[in-house]
Amino acid sequence: MPKQKTHKGMQKRFKVTATGKVKHRNSNRGHILGKKSGNRKRHLRLDGVITGTNAKKIAAALSSGA
Repeated sequence: MPKQKTHKGMQKRFKVTATGKVKHRNSNRGHILGKKSGNRKRHLRLDGVITGTNAKKIAAALSSGA
């Protein structure tokens, strides 16, 4: 039976923490930053966290190559 490969697109976008949560970079940080407030941009610097069923699916797609 062949091994499952890691999904390379997900590998670039998500990171699984030691407790099983999934971190990701927030959207709206790429360009057109002049009209966004400093407060908004500061909060977007933090990593977003995915939990629950979606986190399990992402972790499964990432762990297959590790």
